[in-house]
Amino acid sequence: MCLRVALMVTCLNDALFPETGRNVVRLLERLGVSVDFPAAQTCCAQPMINTGYLDEAVPVVRNFIDAFAGYDAIVTPSGSCAGSVRYQHGIVTLRSGDVGLADASRIISARAYELSEFLIDVLGVEDVGAYFPHQITYHPTCHSLRLLGVGDRPLRLLNAVRGATLVDLPDADQCCGFGGTFAVKNSDTSVAMGLDKVKNVRATESEVLVAGDRSCLMHLDGLLARQRSGIRVMHLADVLVCTEADR
Repeated sequence: MCLRVALMVTCLNDALFPETGRNVVRLLERLGVSVDFPAAQTCCAQPMINTGYLDEAVPVVRNFIDAFAGYDAIVTPSGSCAGSVRYQHGIVTLRSGDVGLADASRIISARAYELSEFLIDVLGVEDVGAYFPHQITYHPTCHSLRLLGVGDRPLRLLNAVRGATLVDLPDADQCCGFGGTFAVKNSDTSVAMGLDKVKNVRATESEVLVAGDRSCLMHLDGLLARQRSGIRVMHLADVLVCTEADR
């Protein structure tokens, strides 16, 4: 399959977890996909949009469209950012009154994929050749679950990982409490929700908590560390990239 594919690494990964972005590239290249990294990319504008600064988000969305124009697919290790591109950018560009920008956004948005969507829907792959001999549980993040509707795609990918034992997470569909600025503005509620999630994670007796958004993992990792749980958090890409050769 000859596709022009670009990585949208996301602000959080770029600043704090760059290895996850690198692992997406390693994984896709192992599957025969050549990946570009448009250097002009910046934020997807989700923080501004979620906070109500729709007009201020216009130049950020415009930059996104310019940076990713011409690619057949835009792959991101974030259901949250993929959801913003696919659904929120249209709201911003229509509000701007710039018809050309709105048309361009509609084209670009349709090419944005969260990682598990791209692997299964575009590449048609469930077994990516991963090997990860650990007991794991999976947290489906809110935007990937509700906004994108990724469904069981991440679970299908994880079930195909050799050596891994996947344990169902109780109340998996409940939010972890991060919610971006929600965690700052409503910290007590955010922590309480996170503690409920952590309780369920620990009940699985898993070694590793996996999710498709680093933001949620960052929130839960802090709570798990404070409890000295010994449970690691890993992004889906960080698990799928592992092979026996890495041991």
